[in-house]
Amino acid sequence: MDRTPAELDDIDRIERQWRRERVDLDSSPIQVVGRISRLHWALEERLGRVFAEYELSRGEFDVLATLRRSGEPFELSAGDLRGSTMVTSGAVTKRVDRLERAGLVHRRAAEDDARGRLIQLTDRGRALIDEAIGEHLRNETRLLSGLTADERAALITLLRKLNETLPG
Repeated sequence: MDRTPAELDDIDRIERQWRRERVDLDSSPIQVVGRISRLHWALEERLGRVFAEYELSRGEFDVLATLRRSGEPFELSAGDLRGSTMVTSGAVTKRVDRLERAGLVHRRAAEDDARGRLIQLTDRGRALIDEAIGEHLRNETRLLSGLTADERAALITLLRKLNETLPG
């Protein structure tokens, strides 16, 4: 369905310009990839507002949330944290260092590996993430409020399929 010029958004305009300037190329992927990219940045900014309220970066929030959702005793190895947060060991170390200085986590030697370290939420860290995750999920609910439950389900299916089929 063609939109009137008044109904076009920035992505529509960009794609139309490329279609006009390079008729030999299929510019339609811009409609999907451009929107996902713009949504990514818009969501990051809006999610970051909540993290900032708790004086956390997104990465620090991620570490606390990963430890909290791991269940009692809210403790993981650095390797398990790295796998759950999908960042390098150096990035995990920096995040844990900052969280430890803030009194939100502590490290201890692993009983079965003298070189290994376990990272555990402190009571203060657990209280903070329990409060922050509530606000984070309320924020995500607000951000998705323009979609019906059926639209959200369809979007989940489509995004999952795109993620699974994304070429390397």
